[in-house]
Amino acid sequence: METLVKRNGGLFPSVNTFFDDFLSTKDIFDWSDKNFTAIGSNLPSVNLKETDDKLEVDMAVLGMKKEDFKVEIDNNMLTISSEKEEQKEETRKKDNYVRKEFNYQSFFRSFTLPEYIDENKIEASYKDGILHVTIAKKEGVKKRANKTIAIK
Repeated sequence: METLVKRNGGLFPSVNTFFDDFLSTKDIFDWSDKNFTAIGSNLPSVNLKETDDKLEVDMAVLGMKKEDFKVEIDNNMLTISSEKEEQKEETRKKDNYVRKEFNYQSFFRSFTLPEYIDENKIEASYKDGILHVTIAKKEGVKKRANKTIAIK
């Protein structure tokens, strides 16, 4: 995206003009279509879905293994977390060269679940970069009908 900047005289912009140009850039404050990785966060995107008999959580977490995740439920709180550490080392004795790189990734997401879930019927799977968690509802519990609230 290119931005045209109007300069008012002189070869060098004044401090006020510099800040006006910086603050008028729309991309800085427009996060409506950005994913978390584009704004520098490592929180994975999540889709939540409720059906008549279960709740489903899909989390986009590419490049990981199922062993990298920890899925827990405690007091109707679903917690999904991951910690992954990588170390790479490259050595060339001929050139007296050593390169070490460390990479650490982690995230922590938690979701409050409704009272009618069955904590004993939870399944999780990981395939093609998507962590899928299915939580069954207790037998005999039906989803309440949506209620429309009038706006005054």
